[in-house]
Amino acid sequence: MTPLADLPPCSILLLAGGRGQRMGGRDKGLIEWQGQPLITHLHRLTRGLSDDLIISCNRNREQYAPYADQLVQDDSTDFPGPLAGIRAGLAVARHPWMLVLPCDVPRIDAPLLEAMRQAASQHPDKPLMLRHGEHWEPLLCIIPSTLLGAFDAAWQKGERSPGRLMRGLGAQALQCPADDPRLANLNTPELLSQHHGVSECR
Repeated sequence: MTPLADLPPCSILLLAGGRGQRMGGRDKGLIEWQGQPLITHLHRLTRGLSDDLIISCNRNREQYAPYADQLVQDDSTDFPGPLAGIRAGLAVARHPWMLVLPCDVPRIDAPLLEAMRQAASQHPDKPLMLRHGEHWEPLLCIIPSTLLGAFDAAWQKGERSPGRLMRGLGAQALQCPADDPRLANLNTPELLSQHHGVSECR
């Protein structure tokens, strides 16, 4: 296993640019869980892993700015989906790889992020996605920055599914246990509550 210090540097993109429909239109990254905004939990986990921490946000930029080295936003105003945020991140990423995490997975942990980087290093020209059971997690991934052109070309052809795009590019899978609690998407008030959170928005 490659020592973590010997792996190529990795930019990190935190996705917080969605419409928040399941949260009643609230900005999901700023909703509190266990007393702090969701973005705070991801920032605490990732800050020490990269000197290029990018947040994709389409509103409340002044609130996200303290958590990021760079902020990006979609190139359209109609919330076109996470692939838009990934493209924006790839366009500014400073390192050979970009690790992507959605803001609503506060239970993900450092060992899993390390395992993702280790696995990605085995196939440096391919995307890597987490998978549990037969279910892919396209927003928990590592993308080589050199694939920006392929992502842009697919977007121009109408592709909007990050998972379908990355599988078409030969994505590798890092298999996780079925029902891995670290992958829980806390994307509704009910799920925040079930996972001992507080569904209040700042």
